[in-house]
Amino acid sequence: MTTSPTVSLRFSQAIVQACDRLNLVLPARLRSELASFPARVPLPLQDELWESIASASDDPLIGLRIGLEVQVGHLDSAGLLLMSCETLGDGLEALQEYFPIIGEGSVCDLRKQTDGWRVRYLPGYDVHQAIRGEAAIGCSVHLSRWMTGGGVMPLQICLQHAPRGPLERYRMLLGQSPQFRTEDYSLLFAAADLRQPLVQANATMRAYLQQAADQMLASLSAQSLAVQVEALVRHHPQWGKDRIADLLGISGRHLNRRLAEEGSSFKLLRDATLYRMARERLRGNERLREIAKALGFADESSFAKAFRRWTGSSPAQFRERAQAHTE
Repeated sequence: MTTSPTVSLRFSQAIVQACDRLNLVLPARLRSELASFPARVPLPLQDELWESIASASDDPLIGLRIGLEVQVGHLDSAGLLLMSCETLGDGLEALQEYFPIIGEGSVCDLRKQTDGWRVRYLPGYDVHQAIRGEAAIGCSVHLSRWMTGGGVMPLQICLQHAPRGPLERYRMLLGQSPQFRTEDYSLLFAAADLRQPLVQANATMRAYLQQAADQMLASLSAQSLAVQVEALVRHHPQWGKDRIADLLGISGRHLNRRLAEEGSSFKLLRDATLYRMARERLRGNERLREIAKALGFADESSFAKAFRRWTGSSPAQFRERAQAHTE
């Protein structure tokens, strides 16, 4: 048994509202289903939302445009906390810590480099990853400018995929040209930029919001260690139980015991995550050996053996059926 990661309802609503402003027509059933959740939206429904967006728009940069529409208040208590911080650096550290409040499964981290500080976004999904990756980057660029009163521009904007539209449109929307086919989705800021004060800094409000965010984060963590494990497997598919456990700050034995309390195990979670990743990749045109390598298998034969165990059919047979279904 696995527990689906969840996304803040407020963030999902912000995406729907952005679609309305951009005159995108979304299915009434989807709107109704989103409205039925009181606080958190399961990731599969969020996937469906982006499927509908991709179908409703013929603009290849629709994700970027939606991201640029998102406001800091749309990021739930994590966004409000970020806004109340003293400096951009403080805000980015808060974003890194409290990012699961916005969306479980995906990861945001802050890393020091010789030429500045890099903020990375690691998606915890495969459905329309490029469109949603651009949305996340667009949102980050917009909010970093807004919170500093327009005083900060990233030194570098990195997108993991190839250009989805004319380079001039990227420059127009982002204010600069991004780099493409990079290792990750990320923004690079100068070290001095992290000392930039935020226009809405409020120490009293920050202390209050941090308490609320801590409670919400603790609630999410208590609900599912499985979500954290699935996110780490997605980004490190070649890692085994002990290495994943080490990153979580616990032993492999302790990890298995806690997962058993949730009705799962590391093997079940890893197999389920790799299976979902394999399904998405097999719908594309990647060669089987490339998929096998990306998923951490020693070779194509090992991947095919595992896939047959999961589904009863070979990767090639699954691909044939998937392609026939879309024709």
